[in-house]
Amino acid sequence: MKQYRITVNGKSYDVTVEELGAHRPAPVSSGAPAPAPSAAPVAAPAPESAPQPAPAQPAAAPANGGSIMTVKAPMPGTVIAFKVIVGQQVKRGDVLLLLEAMKMENEIVAPQDGTVAALRVPASAAVNTGDALVDLA
Repeated sequence: MKQYRITVNGKSYDVTVEELGAHRPAPVSSGAPAPAPSAAPVAAPAPESAPQPAPAQPAAAPANGGSIMTVKAPMPGTVIAFKVIVGQQVKRGDVLLLLEAMKMENEIVAPQDGTVAALRVPASAAVNTGDALVDLA
């Protein structure tokens, strides 16, 4: 858990943040209550006009008894480059790919140890929040 002090419009809030892994309960914040959000509602993503082609990489056999973890896009953007290949062993925190969003390159990291089973989108693909990027076995 990490402790942060966040200041919003001149008012400070103390918060505790817990990094979630697979099957952990939601974090409980401590300190002052957060103000009600005043942001405008988020628009639904536009429907795709053409299906995306499947990546050419073959999928590797799962090494952990068949359980697959899918790493999803945390934000809309464009995949710049993959930093891993199918079959490569990765550790938690290793960079899987670079995702450009709002003119910034964001490193998408492995949430757990595993083997890259599949690259679900091609490089230079535009993705939306929640789109599958990489499968880890």
